[in-house]
Amino acid sequence: MEVEELRQKLLPLVAALDERSRRLVLAAEAQALGWGGIELVHRATGFSRPALARGIRELSQPTPSDSSRVRRPGGGRKRTIEKDPTLRTDLEALVEPGTRGDPESRLRWTYKSLRALTREIRSQGHQVSTWTVAEALVEAGYSLQGNRKTKEGSRHPDRNAQFEHINATVIELQKAGQPVISVDTKKKELVGDFKNAGREWRPEGMPERVRVHDFLIPEKGKAVPYGVYDLTRNAGWVSVGIDHDTASFAVGTIRRWWQKMGRPTYPNATSLMITADSGGSNSARSRLWKWELQRFANRTRLTIVVCHFPPGTSKWNKIEHRLFSFITQNWRGRPLTSLATIISLIGSTRTQTGLWVRAELDARKYPKGRKVPDEEMARLNIQPEPFHGEWNYVIHPKPSRAT
Repeated sequence: MEVEELRQKLLPLVAALDERSRRLVLAAEAQALGWGGIELVHRATGFSRPALARGIRELSQPTPSDSSRVRRPGGGRKRTIEKDPTLRTDLEALVEPGTRGDPESRLRWTYKSLRALTREIRSQGHQVSTWTVAEALVEAGYSLQGNRKTKEGSRHPDRNAQFEHINATVIELQKAGQPVISVDTKKKELVGDFKNAGREWRPEGMPERVRVHDFLIPEKGKAVPYGVYDLTRNAGWVSVGIDHDTASFAVGTIRRWWQKMGRPTYPNATSLMITADSGGSNSARSRLWKWELQRFANRTRLTIVVCHFPPGTSKWNKIEHRLFSFITQNWRGRPLTSLATIISLIGSTRTQTGLWVRAELDARKYPKGRKVPDEEMARLNIQPEPFHGEWNYVIHPKPSRAT
């Protein structure tokens, strides 16, 4: 039951009760809620936890002989917050969001934990415990909160127009029976008996034992998964590399996907559309990416249509939530002890909507720092689109068979 719902239920009731009846009614409610009931009732009504616990004990005991005694309204020990009129305002001054920017604040560069806040408020002369500080914060509308990813940086004025352009191009080529793929690199993974987020069912008391620290094991290295997701067939290909994530590795993965999955499925294809992020190994500004795609087009005789998502919008790339997210779910709680384990877990990823995945090891070397000179770029058979040619371009196979 939500705190607000509980508050609306209990407050009109307890307002008409005396002190003892109030304690017993709220205790009965807390008891009915089960585990965590005392905390829920406390948060909903402000009634103290010790009083609720006392009420539960009274409910389980025979009625005492002095049960008719009722504390007069306003009786009992006053709460610290009530006795110290400046406590709330001084505490709120410490936790105001702007405090970190105040050069006079002693908590400017300090994590605002209960201990830190209690220590600071005590230094101002308030005699309080951490529980009192916590209660005062909750009553003032504060709660423990983490960071939330919402800022995407500057928003390009043509961002939505680019999304519409990508969507229209995808639909057009799919209707024509041409393959459309989404590509990207998944997060690099350390290979070894390291902790992997998530849980899986195991015999009780027998968790998988892994290393305490996530330090690279040189002889095992890292796995670099680069994926290709077929938007039409809901199928994925992942090459697990062991070297650098370069444009050559990215296009090499697309080439292997085409040989093993793409060409058998689309034997009459004359073009291939690729949607990709604007950064990384498939960056819109990468010369090597375009040069490697030209080689791929020459060998396959496919016209390559490329559309990049605007900077800062990678989460809209289909491969992220249609392929990579399910791979992560499939291996949650499983240490990635070897490359064979990683490939098996990726290849066994399935969903109820029909996703299926193939994975293979790519043990080739992909050195960093390869440069494509101006004269090579000038020989590319590339045609920028009228709308944002830096994001949208077509690479045609060259008439000659040079690769």
